[in-house]
Amino acid sequence: MSSKKPRLKFFLDESVPDSVGRILAADEHDVIFLRDAIALGSPDQLVCAVSQANEAILVAIDGDMKRLAKRHGVSNQRYRKLSLLKLSCREPRAAQRVKEALTLIEHEWHFSQGQSDRRIFVEIGDASISTRR
Repeated sequence: MSSKKPRLKFFLDESVPDSVGRILAADEHDVIFLRDAIALGSPDQLVCAVSQANEAILVAIDGDMKRLAKRHGVSNQRYRKLSLLKLSCREPRAAQRVKEALTLIEHEWHFSQGQSDRRIFVEIGDASISTRR
């Protein structure tokens, strides 16, 4: 594994607290806020498509994105490269939990390098973190 820290790109859904974006940016990752890219209230399918088109990891706090990624992410060609960081923790803890999980997220991204359908799925809860490959 390379000692160089990966620079990841994240696309924050509109319900994700700005504090999460600040944590990611402070760790020298690229952050795109939904409000800066598309209209607020855009349908989830558009949010997923824009995140994927920007080769960014979608960060979401609502359950809709998790269901959408599970339903379409693996089997549907449309979202086969959609990466998701799902925040299932309480909103006030989201930034701290992301900070605690960053090395794992970076590791998962590095591990997926070279795969034809590069994608990661990380879910952060109040007391747990899980990944899917």
